[in-house]
Amino acid sequence: MEKEIRKRIDALLSVMTLKEKIGQLNQEALSPKELEEIKNRVKKGELGSIILANSATAGNDKQDKVYYEIIDEIQKTAVEESSTGIPVLFGRDIIHGYNTIFPIPLALAASFDPDIIKTAYSHMAKEARNNGVNWTFAPMIDLSRDPRWGRCIEGIGEDPYVGGCVAEAMVKGIQGEELSPDSSMAATAKHFIGYGAVEGGRDYDKTEISDYTLRNFYLPPFRKAIDAGCLTVMNSFNEINGTSTAASKKLLRGMLKDELSFEGFVISDWGSVQKLTFSGQAKDMKDAAKISINAGIDMDMVCRAFMDNLEELVKEGKVSQETIDDAVSRILYVKFKMGLFEKPYTEHKEIDTEEIEKIAEICANESMVLLKNDEGTLPLKKEEPVLYVGPMLHEKHSHLGSWSADGDASRVKSIAEVAKERKVNALFAESDYLWDGVLPFVRAASAVVVALGESRKVTGEMNSLAKIELPGEQLEFIKKVHGLGVKVIGVMAFGRPIALSDAEPYLDAILYTWHSGTKAPESIVSALYGDVNPSGKLPMTFPRFTGQIPIYYNRDKGGIPLDSYYGESNKRVHSYHDALATPMYPFGYGLSYTEFSYGEISADKTEIALEDLKSGDGFSVSITVKNAGNREGAEVSQLYITDKVSSMVRPMKELKGFSKNSLKPGEEIKLNFFIDYEKLGYYNDEGIFTVEEGDFDIYIGKDSYVKEKITVKVE
Repeated sequence: MEKEIRKRIDALLSVMTLKEKIGQLNQEALSPKELEEIKNRVKKGELGSIILANSATAGNDKQDKVYYEIIDEIQKTAVEESSTGIPVLFGRDIIHGYNTIFPIPLALAASFDPDIIKTAYSHMAKEARNNGVNWTFAPMIDLSRDPRWGRCIEGIGEDPYVGGCVAEAMVKGIQGEELSPDSSMAATAKHFIGYGAVEGGRDYDKTEISDYTLRNFYLPPFRKAIDAGCLTVMNSFNEINGTSTAASKKLLRGMLKDELSFEGFVISDWGSVQKLTFSGQAKDMKDAAKISINAGIDMDMVCRAFMDNLEELVKEGKVSQETIDDAVSRILYVKFKMGLFEKPYTEHKEIDTEEIEKIAEICANESMVLLKNDEGTLPLKKEEPVLYVGPMLHEKHSHLGSWSADGDASRVKSIAEVAKERKVNALFAESDYLWDGVLPFVRAASAVVVALGESRKVTGEMNSLAKIELPGEQLEFIKKVHGLGVKVIGVMAFGRPIALSDAEPYLDAILYTWHSGTKAPESIVSALYGDVNPSGKLPMTFPRFTGQIPIYYNRDKGGIPLDSYYGESNKRVHSYHDALATPMYPFGYGLSYTEFSYGEISADKTEIALEDLKSGDGFSVSITVKNAGNREGAEVSQLYITDKVSSMVRPMKELKGFSKNSLKPGEEIKLNFFIDYEKLGYYNDEGIFTVEEGDFDIYIGKDSYVKEKITVKVE
């Protein structure tokens, strides 16, 4: 902590009463009907933060609108009328956009483009800060291997390396390179930790995660977020190995604050302190307050457990004054870093929404994944007659996805509207739902675009699904259209990965568009006609059927030769199912309208001493990538590593680098990847990061299925 900030914090602590200190640890929801009561409590020093939300499931619930005038009115009370003059933090769930909505975070991860993600979150922060919000509960960097879990759409996918890159980009975008009270918000890395591993993909359920798995898979994105300067962290709802995270001193104080040197503060998730009484780890709210603050929770969200009980707990000696002061210091540190003492009020000004929408459209362009394209079905020719049908054809709001409470749906055009504007030869049926109204138009078309998808209301928090196959009525519709012998193009606007083994045979092309925000329909039509060349790659594995879950690329080698993911032994894994055991589409997969060819991998060293690695040396591997097609396009070249023999069972492959490059037809580029101690190492069963001697296979290619490799020996 900077000396000057520490000095200012100590000065405040020396004049604050115990009750005022505890007030800083209290966050409550803002109800406009209780504005005067809120202001009165702020004046008395009982509120350190206000959450701008009506409910815990704000992702899909209707929320009160935010007015900066009300925020500034409350802030004026805190700064000018309270005895301490400490400003209030105003937090809101701004997950992937404020008024302008960007693609859901999982879709942004599919872009494999940290620079555009950082730019998007920078614009998001400016838009929200302009309306008084100075703290957002993002990024959510929960690694997830289960698409049944509704909240996987808010996260980073199944890979810790991509997750770390996304986490770093989002934090830097939200907070800026230098924190500014005019254009930055405080970021929140959530949910610490392991929430994405809930059993059965059921929200809020338990998790069982070994220390080895926690450190090597779930922790790295948080490490990157904290190294990027993330100011706050939110605990997760789940329990890990029998202990709720809100009660885990090992995780919050030991791993987060001590091991990762986190200087900011930990905010509980909505009511998670109270939930200790539900899980049986606390007998009442007083007990829950004692357990959670001693474990490392610094601010209590909405349940008043701290406000109502900490003063008595301190007097009883069950919570130390030092623990209270540490929590208050962390909260004050964030407020000083944010510059709120110097500039507490909103500098509201006109925002260039056109500029933000351009970034939103670029993000949507880069996030879409072309999964199938038989015989060059796409891109379409603008003059050919194409019928547009399907349940998402006229939809607008669901393109925004979950957690878009402030999104302005009036700024979203439907796919049908955009197709009409582009003056392509688009046909529209008399009815999108009655087969007799569709049939005559199918016969007049050379291809049919079927806009498929799911409502934003079946994704996000408390929206887990038991089955993730294409909805039955949508499957039957594409079967009927396909039966007429016309080319069928599936445009799939889903939040999560879905199982496509039943649907894929009836589609000649599949464009996976996710819930991609305000400009999603424009990007969809642009991609269909080749104005945009899809370049997204899958951040999560797509299973063939629900029963394959969990299925993920970086699984352990295992004790028997059952490499079903990569198909080396492809034995039947599930009885009574005819589908292959391999994934429908693997991690890192994504097609293009052009073709990319790869040369041979070379390395500047094929042997390196372990001691040289420890001292900072490494080796470079390189490869030439060429656009061998006739259209400009971007390729995400991916570097994977396999530790061939190790003291612990290691993954079949691990992503350790990627490079996204746009190439013109015939253009080639030589890529170089530097591999060092960090890329070759892992945390062993004692929690020690180590690199062991032996052979490492290095792969570079277009997805996790790449087979060409070079072997480097560490000795």
